[in-house]
Amino acid sequence: MRPNWLRSSLRRLRLWSGSRVTMQSSFQLRRRLQRPPPSFSLGGWASISSLKVPWRKDPLLDGAIDRDKRWRLCSRVVREVLLEPGHTMPLRYLEKRRERLRLPIRISTFLARYPNLFDLYPAPVKPGQPHVPFVRPSSRLRSFLDLDASLRAQNEPLALAKLCKLLMISRHRALPAEKLLNAKRDFGLPDDFICSLVPRYPNLLRLVPASSDKCFLELVSWDNEYAKSVIERRAEEEAQLTGVRLRPNFDVRLPPGFYLKREMREWTRDWLELPYISPYASTSELRPASPELEKRTVGVLHEVLSLTLLKRMAVPIIGKFSDEFQLSNAFSNAFTRHPGIFYLSLKGGIKTAMLREAYDQGKLVDRDPLLDMKDRFEEMLDEGHRDYLEKQKSKREAMKRDLELMASKNAELHEDETAEI
Repeated sequence: MRPNWLRSSLRRLRLWSGSRVTMQSSFQLRRRLQRPPPSFSLGGWASISSLKVPWRKDPLLDGAIDRDKRWRLCSRVVREVLLEPGHTMPLRYLEKRRERLRLPIRISTFLARYPNLFDLYPAPVKPGQPHVPFVRPSSRLRSFLDLDASLRAQNEPLALAKLCKLLMISRHRALPAEKLLNAKRDFGLPDDFICSLVPRYPNLLRLVPASSDKCFLELVSWDNEYAKSVIERRAEEEAQLTGVRLRPNFDVRLPPGFYLKREMREWTRDWLELPYISPYASTSELRPASPELEKRTVGVLHEVLSLTLLKRMAVPIIGKFSDEFQLSNAFSNAFTRHPGIFYLSLKGGIKTAMLREAYDQGKLVDRDPLLDMKDRFEEMLDEGHRDYLEKQKSKREAMKRDLELMASKNAELHEDETAEI
C-alpha cells in the first residue's frame, strides 16, 4: 500500500509532465519518490493551484499588439509571394489565398493601398495561354529585402545565440526542427536558418534525423557564456555599476491601480525571496507543484519571451515546447498568477504572453536590432499609403470639378431654353 504522500506526488507528477512516461522512467521516478519525505516543510506556503489572480485588461499593452496589425498583415502577403518560384505569381492565385492570409480586403484593393510593394505585369500562366496579371516585388521592396538580408548577416551571432539558448533550456538539449520552424519569426530567425545558419556552426549545432519526415536540432557543445539568463546578466551589470553584489530576481511592475489580495501578496513576497533558479539549470531536484518549480517555470517563460523579437509570443506556440521545456499542462496560469512580470493579452482572439518589463507606456523599450527593419518596412507602408491617399484625393477633386462643370453647363442650357420661351 503506497503512502498518501507518494500517491499524491505521483498524481502531481503526471500532471506536470504533460506526456506519458516510459515504464523504465516511471519505475525510476517511483523509486526516487519512495524515499522518505524531506525533513523541511513548506511552512506557510499555500497551494499554488489555490491562488487566483483576476485577469485585468491593460489597454496600453493591447494597443502595442493593435499597432502591429498592419505590419503583420502586409508581411504575410509579401512572404506568400516570395515563397513562389521566381518571386512571382498570378494575381488570381493570390486572390484565392486571401482567406488563408486573413486579408479582409480584396487583393486588388490591397495593391492599390500599398502601391510600392508589388508591380503588376502581364504574362501567360502556361506557354500559349492568354496573358493574365502577375504580381512581383517592386524595386522598392527588393531594395528593402536586400537591406534586410544585410542586417541579418550582421546580426547572425545573435540568431546563433538564440538557437543555442533555446536548445540549452530544453530537457535533452534538442528540439524538433518543425517546432523551431513554426516559431522562427517570433525569434527573428532567418526563414532558411536550417540550411543557412546551422551548417556553418558544426561545433555548436547539429541536425539529427529521427525518421523519414522528422529531425531534431541538437546542441553539440555547451557554452557557459550562453547559459546566462537576462535576469542573471542584469544582476551582473548592476553589480558592476554599483559595486554591490545583487541577487538575481524578477522585476515586478504591477500596472497602476492593480492590487493583489492579502493572501496573494504574502505568497508573492515569500516566493520572490526564494533563490532564483536559472532556466539553464537542472530540474532534477525540484519537487512537482512546489514554489521552487514555479520559480523555475516563470524563469523559463521569462527567458523565452526575452529571446523573441517583440518580447511577446502566442501562448499556443509556447505550448508546443512544453514537453521540451518541462512545462506543466497548466503553464499558462503563470501569466495571470504573476501580473507584475507578464501580461496575457486576448487581442484578436489569441492569448498572447507579453513581458511587462520590456514595455513602457505600451511602447517597446527593450528592442532587438532586427526591429530596425520592422520600422523601415512600416515607413515604406506609410509612404505607399500616402501615395494612395493622394491619388484618392485627386480623383475626388477631379470628380468634384467635373460635377461643377456639368452643373454649370446644365444651368447655362436651362437659361438658354428659358430665354427662347
